[in-house]
Amino acid sequence: MLIVDAANVVGSVPDGWWRDRRGATERLRDLLAARDGDEEVVLVVEGAARGVESVPGVRVDPAPGSGDDRIVELAAAHADRGCVVVTADRALRERVRALGVECVGPRTVRPVD
Repeated sequence: MLIVDAANVVGSVPDGWWRDRRGATERLRDLLAARDGDEEVVLVVEGAARGVESVPGVRVDPAPGSGDDRIVELAAAHADRGCVVVTADRALRERVRALGVECVGPRTVRPVD
């Protein structure tokens, strides 16, 4: 399972995402859906992006509160089955690594041109 911190990954590229958070999250979702691979992809969204829908290949998980808390919850539930969290958030990385879960940075799924 690949768990993606939508807000953090969207915010990793200064492309005007702040003008349309939902649209930026939809573009990230579509980029993830186009990836090669057979892992389950979960895109955790919060705030203005909560209305983004799932598509084949990407399950959108709207956090009821903090996106970070939802990511930790998902990571804890899947730690023994192998999951990876995508974020650059240092505090979130520490929380997830304490569970024995691997973390990678946003460029893993969203290369900078």
